Amino acid sequence: MSIDNQIQVVLIDDDPHLRQALCQTLDLAGLKVLTLGEAAGLTARLSRDWPGVVVSDIRMPGMDGLELLAELHGQDPDLPVLLITGHGDVPLAVQAMRAGAYDFLEKPFASDALLDSVRRALALRRLVLDNRSLRLALSDRQQLSTRLVGHSPQMLRLREQIGALAATKADVLILGETGAGKEVVARALHDLSSRRSGPFVAINAGALAESVVESELFGHEPGAFTGAQKRRIGKFEFANGGTLFLDEIESMSLDVQVKLLRLLQERVVERLGGNQLIPLDIRIIAATKEDLRQSADQGRFRADLYYRLNVAPLRIPPLRERGEDALMLFQHFADEASSRHGLPLHELQPGQRALLLRHSWPGNVRELQNAAERFALGLELALDNTPDNPSTGVLTSTPGGLSEQVEQFEKSLIAAELTRPHSSMRSLAEALGVPRKTLHDKLRKHGLNFANQSSDDE
Repeated sequence: MSIDNQIQVVLIDDDPHLRQALCQTLDLAGLKVLTLGEAAGLTARLSRDWPGVVVSDIRMPGMDGLELLAELHGQDPDLPVLLITGHGDVPLAVQAMRAGAYDFLEKPFASDALLDSVRRALALRRLVLDNRSLRLALSDRQQLSTRLVGHSPQMLRLREQIGALAATKADVLILGETGAGKEVVARALHDLSSRRSGPFVAINAGALAESVVESELFGHEPGAFTGAQKRRIGKFEFANGGTLFLDEIESMSLDVQVKLLRLLQERVVERLGGNQLIPLDIRIIAATKEDLRQSADQGRFRADLYYRLNVAPLRIPPLRERGEDALMLFQHFADEASSRHGLPLHELQPGQRALLLRHSWPGNVRELQNAAERFALGLELALDNTPDNPSTGVLTSTPGGLSEQVEQFEKSLIAAELTRPHSSMRSLAEALGVPRKTLHDKLRKHGLNFANQSSDDE
């Protein structure tokens, strides 16, 4: 069993009378003390961030104080260890100080000497843990900037929200379009939380067949249904002590939603075919690409589950709302791909940058990452041309000299204008600010066509 963080002093001595006297001294001073008669097994019970100090006798059967010191410092070199020595053990204690002991007290010693040393050690321990926490917070912010690339106000806000929510125990609902990075955000929430050492279990509810979804999530006992020959541990139970990420929650049936609501409220799971309620220490992060409130109004999603999940919502902005983040992300993914494939890095040219900025990225970050991969491989990349996405163009990683870049930019501008409604060539030429003859020449040059030509343009 681990030692509670409320314990400030662990006192170890094989002499029960001395142990009781020292415990009383510390207890009267308002310190929470745990007394032990032996040192063996203590290290396994202390977390690296335990906020207390250890006071131990040197001469003990089994593991002695010096062995304990070495073992504790192997786990956390900053943990203060105070050693108690007999009259003839002063040279041994000096050796221990050189090995990293915080202090030593020679028997007999005054109660005030013990209290003074313990209080100073506790103050040092608080300072060490505060500094460690600050370093971790800085590392977390840097980690978030690497995972969630972008300097737009929307992304700065999202990173702030993730940092704030990660430190809590609250369940989270992530809202975002397909490809926006919902699992990346869920993983960041887990890795920046106190659950980071526990499991992170991701499951896509939309990818599960209706016949197996309950078994996958809740588990089952042998004989629960035809073909259930042995016990199965479900995803919720498997994620115990950590985080479960449940994507596309809108695709869950109403029956499964009832069970999920109960799990969220009671923090227990019952396997199919079983009677035992299994306690869960788990954080649920759900994600959806739909408006669950609207789904609830239409009867496709339980309203009570929606309100239970919507306590801590996180909205991931689509890429089209993030301005020049697209350029930063594209270059980031392209550089990663180039490094992975052992290829030279390519910088985006002005025409390519303009093309990327005009693209509406219906597939969000996933689409952009795939595009960057093709760019890094030197493959011709044609961005989608749809009525809602007027950024038709070709992007390659080998743009050539200035003249080629200018021509590429010119072609992308004309192609983008061709996707807009124009009744005549005259209208198209006016929109582009060029004479009709010049426009004819440029269309032929770039292999582009205008299908709605009328007689006034001949």
